[in-house]
Amino acid sequence: MAIASDSIRRARPLLGTFVEIEIAGACRSDMDGAIDAAFDAMAQVHRLMSFHEPDSDVSRLNREAGLHPLAVHAWTFEVLDTAIELHRRSSGLFDVTIAPALQTLGLLPRLKDRPVPAPIAASADAIELLPDHKVRFRSTDVMIDLGGIAKGFAVDRAVAALRDFGVPGGMVNAGGDLRAFGVEPRAVHIRDPRDPGRSVCRIDVADEALASTARRVELFESREPGGSAVIDPGTQRPASRLDGVTIRAPSCMIADGLTKVAMISGTDAGQLLEFYRAGALLFSDGDVQITSDWYHRVHLAG
Repeated sequence: MAIASDSIRRARPLLGTFVEIEIAGACRSDMDGAIDAAFDAMAQVHRLMSFHEPDSDVSRLNREAGLHPLAVHAWTFEVLDTAIELHRRSSGLFDVTIAPALQTLGLLPRLKDRPVPAPIAASADAIELLPDHKVRFRSTDVMIDLGGIAKGFAVDRAVAALRDFGVPGGMVNAGGDLRAFGVEPRAVHIRDPRDPGRSVCRIDVADEALASTARRVELFESREPGGSAVIDPGTQRPASRLDGVTIRAPSCMIADGLTKVAMISGTDAGQLLEFYRAGALLFSDGDVQITSDWYHRVHLAG
């Protein structure tokens, strides 16, 4: 007879961060298998979309897609499709072709036997998606990095794996990019990006995702400096308009991508947030701005 368990929590290092999965409501043996499947899904996203892994889809595209069309995994194709849509709807503020600027700033490694391409004008046509999951770049100077969206997608894939096992509720947290599912709300504490030892608010999350980006530190559990920066494609420099941002959205991939747009554009991102049914916390100079759709869900610290 299977032994029931109220909940189970596990954590592993993945995606350059610490991933924690907590689930409840199923028998222990089913939950063990579900968590293993969820971690496996996230590891596959890393293998497919890592800039650092030489055999990943991203690395193969950066080497060859400027020369000829290249077939990629369906997941990579899905992320690229979403990235292109975000690029168009954000007027170019979300841009996965920012990789050369990240290399110049030392935020991505330079590739062996390949000089860093000169910056090119942002274009919605830089990446062409073709039938049969094939991808072509418009020139050999195009180079992509999916770090601004792939972690959120990995969280979504983990949640899908858990649901496939019949798990009724839980949460996947990948270093601050997280998604909760099920009817039971989960409390998430957000820290001040300028004073990470201080909690700013508590958010009750149910059947939705959160993602956060800050200029210097992650807004969730880690006390270590953040390992990446949001680069403004227009200036090729780190965004400096806000200290940090937290986005709520139906999927973690969308929330992850929208954090980059909001860090660059601030309150000007309102229409884009509305289109994606998203809300935002914007942190600037010690102040917190909350989009009107989210007031009732955010509990500010005293």
